[in-house]
Amino acid sequence: VAQTFYRRGIIEIWGRGTNKIIELTEQAGLPTPEFESYTGEFLIRFRSGKAALRARQAGSRAESQPESQPESQPESQPESLVMRIIYLLRDQRLSKSQISTFLGQKMVSGRLRIVIKDLIQNGMIEYTIPDKPNSRLQKYRITPAGLAELRRFQQQ
Repeated sequence: VAQTFYRRGIIEIWGRGTNKIIELTEQAGLPTPEFESYTGEFLIRFRSGKAALRARQAGSRAESQPESQPESQPESQPESLVMRIIYLLRDQRLSKSQISTFLGQKMVSGRLRIVIKDLIQNGMIEYTIPDKPNSRLQKYRITPAGLAELRRFQQQ
């Protein structure tokens, strides 16, 4: 991807892309993007000026609310696909199609297949039937390493 961006003039020097993105958003008068990195995945969140203003207003309202009032969403709710999958598997075993359904997808996407494969290779999740990875009964479960990653994410 970096080579394509370099040829198109989107980045000047390899390794300088994030700085270039920040500069361009500031020049356009847009909020600075948010960068997040998780095991095997990198996320950049761009907000429009209006969305950033709403997020700031919601944050200031949340700070002024009494502590006894419940939040509409827990702060620890995972946002990246990697963390959402790990979060889903924290207390249940699920098949690819079940994971896909919980994520709001109609069918298993290529991206989901890749992320699941990466999570297995990185030791975050594992097969419930390791001898038959292509079994129609195959499900996935979280590993101790996956639980540790989830805890680290939730503490951020």
